[in-house]
Amino acid sequence: MDTHPLNLYRAQHVRELDRIAIEDKGLTGICLMERAGSAAFKILQAHWLKARSIIVFCGTGNNAGDGYVLARLAYLAGYNVQVLQLGEIAHISGDARLAFDSMTSQGLVAEALGAVKVNRADVAIDALFGTGLARNVVGVWAKAIEMINRLPCLALDIPSGLKADTGTVLGVAVHATVTVTFIGLKQGLFTGEGPEYCGQLYFDDLHVPPDIYNTIQTLITRIEAKILKTALPKRSRTAHKGQFGHVLVIGGDKGMSGAVYMAAEAAARVGAGLVSVATRSEQATYLTRPELMVHGVDTVEQLKPLLTQATVIAIGPGLGQSDWARAMFKAIKKLEKPIIIDADALNLLAQMPCRFYNSILTPHPGEASRLLQLSTTEIQADRFAAVAALQERFSGVCVLKGAGTLLINPQKQISVCTLGNPGMASGGMGDVLTGVIAGLCAQGLSAFEAAKVGVYLHAKAADRAALDGERGLLAHDLMPWLRYYSNPT
Repeated sequence: MDTHPLNLYRAQHVRELDRIAIEDKGLTGICLMERAGSAAFKILQAHWLKARSIIVFCGTGNNAGDGYVLARLAYLAGYNVQVLQLGEIAHISGDARLAFDSMTSQGLVAEALGAVKVNRADVAIDALFGTGLARNVVGVWAKAIEMINRLPCLALDIPSGLKADTGTVLGVAVHATVTVTFIGLKQGLFTGEGPEYCGQLYFDDLHVPPDIYNTIQTLITRIEAKILKTALPKRSRTAHKGQFGHVLVIGGDKGMSGAVYMAAEAAARVGAGLVSVATRSEQATYLTRPELMVHGVDTVEQLKPLLTQATVIAIGPGLGQSDWARAMFKAIKKLEKPIIIDADALNLLAQMPCRFYNSILTPHPGEASRLLQLSTTEIQADRFAAVAALQERFSGVCVLKGAGTLLINPQKQISVCTLGNPGMASGGMGDVLTGVIAGLCAQGLSAFEAAKVGVYLHAKAADRAALDGERGLLAHDLMPWLRYYSNPT
């Protein structure tokens, strides 16, 4: 069960929480450092039961201070401990110096990397950099990270080389087995490359007074597990399909009927009352699920009555970028109904920019790059900034898909989904998500709530389906689990 806090913070905000705990609440810096080192040592003992030898890689800042505390505790507990020092010992000051002196008073010596033979060890402890790192790691520091990555690793607060605010790697980074982070959860641990590099994540608040968290307002939160229960209550015994909306999915140009089919089925599987499909006439006969109302639509005039009947519109799966696709896209631009815009509809939006106030945009990084006229690398370099820029430019709710999917609403609140797996990197997953969100919107959820529930439900279903293996996971494998998790007990 996930017991981590929901709020996520920028590095500067965590430092401010630390300052408040010390200056306003009477805790000392060395007290917090002792608590951090002790918490990390307990995790070391619990995670590596048979480990008896460790190497602690230390820099010269407060992160190193946590490492010195852990090294001392491990040494006193009978571990074989080697402390490798990067940076001049003379540069260690403040609380880190107190921790260093306490360690050396027990007989442990900090040895300069490169000046001594590195021992064999069971676990490496990463105490090189904290959250303040802002430039690429080079030189002896990069060499140290390469050495750390040869061993199972416990990273203190954040894997060294990972940018705390964005989850991007600054040249090279520690690929931790376990990370224990302190006081506040850093937002970069949960998106981009953060989840991959931090490994299994633990959190310890170091017993700071709970009211310090009231002093820092964050607009970034993780999506919590109970959202399914609160957003999808048990239905009344007198319920009927008219209460649960009518989804219209527009897409499926020549040769792309599968995408619109999966989106439509997903909308039905999460509980939409009715689902219609508007697709090319020659494609309509391929969509054979009897519960779907499939319409061959070749002109905007044929589309108009379907738009009138629908509660929610989803456009993009298999849409293509033909003249037909452009006509379909233009037809929905002035609608006031909720519209989920995905896939080729996003590419058409990039070519014909406009603001959709009652929309949910669901781009992956490639589509986001076209919408924002940036490279995919630039999008991934700061996913938080990218999703905010998408919302600012196009309005509505925006969902930036990928590892640690991000969602933002017009009030600039950002939610992060921490579920999902690499098996989802296969064709059709985005089409299924489009249908899921549309089906939830049809049942009366607000755009932001539908997006949050949809992203979480989609990822949870994928994680369950992936228990049989991530490689080879197909989008259609999610269907039974979408239904299952749409009915939380």
